Amino acid sequence: MVKDRTILVLLGIIAVIAALTTLHLSAVIFAPVACALFIIAIVWPMQRTLQSFLPKLLALALVVGAIVIAFVLFASVAAWGFGRIARSLISDAPRFQMLYDQAVAWLEEHGVVVAGIWGEHFNMRWAMGMLQGLTARLNTLISFWLVVLVYVLLGLLEIAPLSRRIRTVLGPETARILIDGCSLTAAKFRRYMLIRTMMSIVTGAMIWVLALAFGLQFAAEWGVIAFTLNYIPFIGSFIATLLPTLYALAQFESLQAALIVFACLNVIQFVIGSYIEPRVAGNALAVSSFVVLFSVFLWTFLWGLFGAFIGVPITIAILTFCEQSPATQWLADLQSAKDDGTEKQG
Repeated sequence: MVKDRTILVLLGIIAVIAALTTLHLSAVIFAPVACALFIIAIVWPMQRTLQSFLPKLLALALVVGAIVIAFVLFASVAAWGFGRIARSLISDAPRFQMLYDQAVAWLEEHGVVVAGIWGEHFNMRWAMGMLQGLTARLNTLISFWLVVLVYVLLGLLEIAPLSRRIRTVLGPETARILIDGCSLTAAKFRRYMLIRTMMSIVTGAMIWVLALAFGLQFAAEWGVIAFTLNYIPFIGSFIATLLPTLYALAQFESLQAALIVFACLNVIQFVIGSYIEPRVAGNALAVSSFVVLFSVFLWTFLWGLFGAFIGVPITIAILTFCEQSPATQWLADLQSAKDDGTEKQG
């Protein structure tokens, strides 16, 4: 019995590794599908409401138009913020290089030998190359979203017929688990995006005010960057804190001023991310911090930047489906961060 259980565990581990390898190697296929399913889950109530009093295709056109407008607005705001900072870095590259060389020399004087090795490979020219590489990926990003849009179009047309086929083909219990799991997952996705957007706006506004108070250049841009990156848990918050800190060090040429900016930025991120957001989200979206961090890094490895964003929603979907069956309920309870002593929200 013990030997059979060990074999089953080993086979399960091999199956998981094989699935993750397939997802990594086939990112160009599965990543757009995952993104499309996420968008469909969010906009389906709008589609269902519109097609209740409008022709189905007209309702679909309105929904897709709203998706395109939302994406263009978000991309334009993000491009404005990052573009302004990038142009500033390029125009002041010699000055930033000089400050960087001074920092490397200071570290070497204090016995940090690694700084010299790092300095041979990292410089402002390398940083500029990274920025140009990110710009070069714009065409790939546009192609990705075009494919996603096609999947969204087809998916919105198939939801109602697919639901009927599931009830017809599958057994009652299997159909219930699948349909209830999809419905609850979609509801959680919508709540997740609503809360994440609210917290991103608050974070961006507070960082903008903080940058203005300290006299940091590009205050509005830092707020926009914080708003954009806050959609990526942990990694986005870290970058949104690190970038203005480094810029403050270069602008004020004072380590003390930069540390104060860094501390204030971390206070904002901590209060919003660790205190306000969990209370707004409630137990419905409660996932342990370890699982969230693991999901972000895992899906970033598998699918890059998009994986960093979609990792938490995928985890929410998996745990939601686990909750639908008594056989896997324990797994959902184990990975959640629900506070059983408080009243559930939503």
